[in-house]
Amino acid sequence: MPHLSILVVGAGIGGLSAAIALRQTGHDVVVIEKSADVHSSIHGVGIIQPGNALRALDAIGCADACVAVGYGAAAWGEMVDVDGAHLHDIEGIRIEGTRFPPMNGVTRPQLHDILTARAAEVGVVVHYATAFETLDDRRDRVAVTTARGVFEADVVVGADGVRSKVRRHVLGDDIETTYIGQSAFRLNIPRLPEIDRIVLQVAPTGDMAGFVPIGPDLAYMFYNAHMEVPERIPQDRLAPRLRAYLAPFGGLAGRVRDEFVTDDADIVLRPEETMGVPTPWHRGRVVLMGDAVHTITPHLGQGAAQAIEDGVVLAETLSTHDELDDAFTEYTDRRLERCRLVVETSLRIAEWEMGRLPGFDNVAATRHVLDAMAQPL
Repeated sequence: MPHLSILVVGAGIGGLSAAIALRQTGHDVVVIEKSADVHSSIHGVGIIQPGNALRALDAIGCADACVAVGYGAAAWGEMVDVDGAHLHDIEGIRIEGTRFPPMNGVTRPQLHDILTARAAEVGVVVHYATAFETLDDRRDRVAVTTARGVFEADVVVGADGVRSKVRRHVLGDDIETTYIGQSAFRLNIPRLPEIDRIVLQVAPTGDMAGFVPIGPDLAYMFYNAHMEVPERIPQDRLAPRLRAYLAPFGGLAGRVRDEFVTDDADIVLRPEETMGVPTPWHRGRVVLMGDAVHTITPHLGQGAAQAIEDGVVLAETLSTHDELDDAFTEYTDRRLERCRLVVETSLRIAEWEMGRLPGFDNVAATRHVLDAMAQPL
C-alpha cells in the first residue's frame, strides 16, 4: 500500500496500538480523542495481559516495558472454593517463539503511559479534547468534523469503543451492545503472597470473586455481581454493597473483604456488556476495530488483547495490499472467527456464573481459548 494519511478515532488501548503499528509501517497517523488528556481517557483499574496480548504488544515495541512494570505470572491462574480450598489449576500457555510469561498484569495508567510514550516516539500525533462529530467519506478522502475543526485523511479507523460514533457510518444505527445481567466491582488492593496468578474463588451458587496481580506489590479484586438491570450505586454505598456480596466467602475473599473493602475504598462499578461480531468491518475508506465491532465481557481477560491484535493485523494487511478494500477484507477475515470465539466464550462463562448454563466447564473453556489465542495471528 502506498503511503497513507490515517486518522484514528479514539486514544484508548486499541486506538493507540493501531496508531503505533500503522506508523511503524510508514503511514502518517493522527489520533483524535474526546477526553481532555491521557489520564482522563483511562477507565478501570487493571489489565490482564495474556500471552497473545504480549505477543501483539511486542510487535509495536511495548511488551518489555509492560512486563518490567507489571507482574509476570508463572501460570494463568487457579480456581478455589468459597473457603479457599484448591479446586483447579489453569496453566495458561507460553507462546512458541516468545519470551513472555503466560500472563502479565499491569495497571491501566501504566499501560496508557507506555502506549502514549511509544506513539510519540514513532511520530504519532495525538489531539486530546477533540471529539468526533461526523464524517464525509468521499471517493478519494475522508473529512472528519470535530469540535476543534475538520481533519482530512485517506483512511479513518474507528477505535472509539463501545459507544462508537464511527460505527454507524459502517454498520448503520441498529447495532448496539447488550447488558448481560452482571456488573463488575473492581478495587485495587495490596498483592498478598497467594495472588501470584489469577485466583478465581467460586461459591456453590456460582458467585465468583477474582484476584489479579498487577505489580510487585499491587493487585486488584473483581466481583461479578448479578443485577437484572445495571444499578447506579452511590460511591459511598459501594463498599457496603460489595461486603454484602462477599459475606459467604472465607479464605482470600473473606480476608480482602474484612481488611480492604472499607467505606472509603476506591471501588469502580461497571455494567458488563456484549455485542456479537457484526460484519462488514469496513465501508469505503472507514474501518472499525476493538470494542466498536466486538464488545467482549471481561471473563477471559481478552478485551484489550483483541483490540491490540486488531491494530497489528490492520497494519500488516495495509502493508501487503495495493487496494484498500482488499486490505480491509483480509483484515476482517483474519480477525472475525478469532474475535467471535472470545466474545461467545466470555458470554458463556458469564451465563455459567449466573446459573444459566449448568454443566458448563469453565476451566476447559478457558484453556480452549488460551490454546486458540496462541495460534498465529
